[in-house]
Amino acid sequence: MVKLLIGKKGTGKTKVLLDNVNEAAQSANGNVIFISNNTSQNMYDISSKVRMSDTSEFEITSWDEFLGFICGNISANFDITNIFIDGTLKIVKDSMDGFEDFLAKLEEMSKKFNIDFELSVSVDAETAPDYIKKYTK
Repeated sequence: MVKLLIGKKGTGKTKVLLDNVNEAAQSANGNVIFISNNTSQNMYDISSKVRMSDTSEFEITSWDEFLGFICGNISANFDITNIFIDGTLKIVKDSMDGFEDFLAKLEEMSKKFNIDFELSVSVDAETAPDYIKKYTK
């Protein structure tokens, strides 16, 4: 499953995502990963059971590079059940070019490896493209 939490900046997406991360940490039968471009910002809000992965030191500039980063996390941990990503667009420098393909690839990976993905995305819910809205239900 791929799920997006969308809304304008400052609408509480991160708070909801952190609640979902901690809930998954309590109930998951495998590893839960939290990816952000600044994990130290949320370090004390997340259960110590969660693996935190910070993208800021890797200079990710494209969706393909970000997908490679995610694949690296998956290959290092065979029993991942959930991956949460905060500030998704910030990680790839606010580029929407290629985001649709990225989501489709995440969906394929979700099915192949039985991993649930949940991403926060700062985009206006009213004007978001249909390909984004399909992941919000």
